[in-house]
Amino acid sequence: MKIAIAASGTRGDVQPYIALGKGLQQAEHRVRVLTSDDFEALATDAGLEFCSTGSSIEAMLQSDEWRKTMESGNFIKILSQMTAEMKRRAHDLALKMPVLFEDTDLIVTGVDGMGGTFSIAEKLGIPMIQAYVFPFTPTDAFSSPLTTSLPLGRVFNRLSFHVMRQILWQSVRIADVNIRRELSLPAASFWGPYRSLRQKSSPVLYGYSPHVLPRPDDWDTRTHVTGYWFLDPSSAWTPPADLVDFLQAGPAPVYIGFGSMGSRNPEEVTRLTLRALDLTGQRGVLASGWGGLHQADLPSTVHMISSIPHSWLFPKMAAVVHHGGAGTTAAGLWAGVPSIIVPFFGDQPFWGQRVAALGVGPSPIPKRRLTAEQLAQAISQSVSDSAMRQRAATLGEKIRAEDSVGGVVSLIQAFSKAL
Repeated sequence: MKIAIAASGTRGDVQPYIALGKGLQQAEHRVRVLTSDDFEALATDAGLEFCSTGSSIEAMLQSDEWRKTMESGNFIKILSQMTAEMKRRAHDLALKMPVLFEDTDLIVTGVDGMGGTFSIAEKLGIPMIQAYVFPFTPTDAFSSPLTTSLPLGRVFNRLSFHVMRQILWQSVRIADVNIRRELSLPAASFWGPYRSLRQKSSPVLYGYSPHVLPRPDDWDTRTHVTGYWFLDPSSAWTPPADLVDFLQAGPAPVYIGFGSMGSRNPEEVTRLTLRALDLTGQRGVLASGWGGLHQADLPSTVHMISSIPHSWLFPKMAAVVHHGGAGTTAAGLWAGVPSIIVPFFGDQPFWGQRVAALGVGPSPIPKRRLTAEQLAQAISQSVSDSAMRQRAATLGEKIRAEDSVGGVVSLIQAFSKAL
């Protein structure tokens, strides 16, 4: 079977779909990944066919305009800027995207599908499976990950999902409008594709662990919480010798990195994290990532890295400090060490709250309120609280025992046989 997987966003957003693709390929399916230019090597190293949807997410997020918006943490501003970016790309996407799905038997996509992929599947008659890394289906059990959690009960919880889905739809709708026009399809509903998607019999897959967020009882039987979709490092990858030497030279350090969450003043962020490590007496591994953390003269107790597979690094840490993106949160929980989450926006506060509720990390510290003293207090708690450390280790064992990608492959193959 020829399967196309469409994904967009930062590495933490895209990598789980690469993991799915690799699992499907190992089951002898031909897999094509449609994503931004940043992740060509990630896809091809996994042995998958790469198709560019154009542009570089990294270059966009490193611009001064985006750094300022991301640093604000204002989700409405971020979505507004996303909408403006989508308007700039809408015409090119309308010309490029349909061609990329030709000769495809099945499409797997998530939120990215709203930007035209759902419409392409409709026009070409290609079966489609929805796959997400955060809850997207309305439920009474909890509020939407992209809305503020309020103690207003079950009715508000369900309503919050409808609000979230409308906000996301309106932010990418212009791309769908252009693609439907190019395909001579009638305009989609102003309220989005949700009713049409609900009427389909295809599975809806969620790539997070039920041990972290249990499946709600009010979801229908076609909706599955499968466990996290992890991608193993390339067999050709080896860790840098200087990092190995640093890890072996002393006790387990604390990892600090904020992924693609940029800052207009990365030097200040670096100073803050170094101060927190100094206050706690802990060694540290700082990840520059797309956020641009850097400092010319680091103390001997701190090592700077650019990009290292979390599955190799995190189990060697005493604790991990990060922004709470779905992918990095998954890696920290899998490693079985306490997580300290400093959320910027989006679903990051939601995962920070889940980590705290599970007792595998302290309460999240919003980025705009972060101080060296607060971070130091969270680090001290994480490395000294034996009960927290044991809970984190136990949860990690449960997550590592899940055959998540294998389960998804089985679901997809069963669906394809029923077509």
